[in-house]
Amino acid sequence: MEENRTPNIIYTWMLNLNFLIILYIAGIMTAGTLGYVHENSALVFMHQVSSAAMAPWKIPTAALLLYGSLVLFLCVQTENNSFSYVKTSVEIGVSLILGYLLNFSYSGMLLLILADVIRRTGRIKRRYAAVGMICGMYLLMDYDLLSGIFHITPLETYLLYYRGDIRAILLGVKNVLFSLNILFFIIYTVQLMRTQMNEKERILSLNDKLNQANEELQLANRQMEEYARESIKNAEAQERNRLAREIHDTLGHSLTGIITGLDACITLIDIAPEAVREQLKVIADVARNGMTDVRRSVKALRPDALERMELEKALLEMMEETRKASHVEIEYCCTAELGHYNKDEEEIIYRIVQESITNAIRHGRAGKIMIAISMEYNVMNIWVKDNGVGCAHIEKGFGLHHMEERLAMLHGSLNYYVDNGFILEASIPIRWGE
Repeated sequence: MEENRTPNIIYTWMLNLNFLIILYIAGIMTAGTLGYVHENSALVFMHQVSSAAMAPWKIPTAALLLYGSLVLFLCVQTENNSFSYVKTSVEIGVSLILGYLLNFSYSGMLLLILADVIRRTGRIKRRYAAVGMICGMYLLMDYDLLSGIFHITPLETYLLYYRGDIRAILLGVKNVLFSLNILFFIIYTVQLMRTQMNEKERILSLNDKLNQANEELQLANRQMEEYARESIKNAEAQERNRLAREIHDTLGHSLTGIITGLDACITLIDIAPEAVREQLKVIADVARNGMTDVRRSVKALRPDALERMELEKALLEMMEETRKASHVEIEYCCTAELGHYNKDEEEIIYRIVQESITNAIRHGRAGKIMIAISMEYNVMNIWVKDNGVGCAHIEKGFGLHHMEERLAMLHGSLNYYVDNGFILEASIPIRWGE
C-alpha cells in the first residue's frame, strides 16, 4: 500500500513545485516592470519589449488563476473516454494560455498533464496518442520557436533590470527549479512504472494462486466424488450384510427348530400320534413367528419379540419355543438387569443367545444348553455352553462371522472354544443410554 501511494506523493510535490515556479517567474516579471517604472526608465523598457506590457499586478493574479484552473482539471477523475479526451484538451489549452501569459518562458506545467495522462490512461494506444500530443506541445512551447509568430518578451528582458550578480542568482534559481521539475517527473514516471509492474506481478501471483486453488479444489472434488462412491458401496455392502444377518438369525433359528421338531415327529408318528399332533402345532407356531421375523428384517426392523416385549421376556419366550419345538433342555441364569439398554445393545444380546442356541442344536446336536448372563461394571458378559459333539477345528461360518461384526460395532469381543461340547463367551460394553 505504501508503494502505491508514492507516485501520488511525488505528483503532489510536482503540483507544489510548479506553483512555486509560476509564482517565481510572475514575480520576476512584475518586479522588473515595477522597477523600470519607479526608476523613470519605463521608456527604455518599452523600447526593449516587442509588445505592450500588461499591468504589473495582473501578471501574478492571472497566472495563479490559470494555474488554479489547471489543478482543478487535473484533479477531476473520469472513466469516460470521450470526456477524458476533452479534459486533456482543455488542460493543454489552459497551459498554452498560461505559457503565453509568462511569455513562454516556462512550459513545465505540460509535464503535469503528461504525468496525469500516464497515470489514468489504461490502454496503451490511447496513452501513446496522448503522450505524443503533449510531448509535441512541450517542444512547440519554446520561446525561440514562437517568438517569430507571437510578439512576446523574453524573460531576460525583465532580468536586465537587476544587477549582474542578482541576475545570475535569479537565473540560477530558475534553472534549479526547472531541473527539479524535470527530475520529479522522471522519478514519478519510474515509480509509477514500478508500481504498475508490481501490481501486474501481484495480479499474476494471485492468478497463479487462484489456478492452484482451483486445481486443489478440483482434486478435492474428485476425491470427494470417489469417497462418495466408496461410501455408497460401503453402505450398500453394510445393508446387504445387515439383511443377511437378520435373515440368517431369524430364518436359521426358525428352520432349526422346525427341522428338530419334524425329526421328533418322524420318530413318534407310529407310537404316539397325539403327541405328533401337538408337536406339529408347536412347529407351525415356530414357522409363523419365523416368517414374521423375516418380514420385519426385510423392512429393517428389530426382531418381532423385541418389538412386542422387553428383552428378558423376549429371551424367555425364544427359549421356551425352542424347548417345545426341539425338546432340548435349556438352563438359563441371569444376574444382570436387562432393562433400559439402547436398541442396538438389546438386539445384539438377543441375537447372540439366539445364534448360540441355533448352532448348538444344528451343528452340535446338543441335548442340553446352559446360558448365563452377568454384568461386571459396565460390561455385559454372555456365556453359552452346550453338551454337543463339538469339533476338532472350528471354522467360522456365517453366524459366528456376523456375531463378531455385530460385536465390533459396539467395541465388544467374542471368544469360543471346545471343552466337552462348545463354549461361547461374548463381552459387550454398555453405554447406559448415552
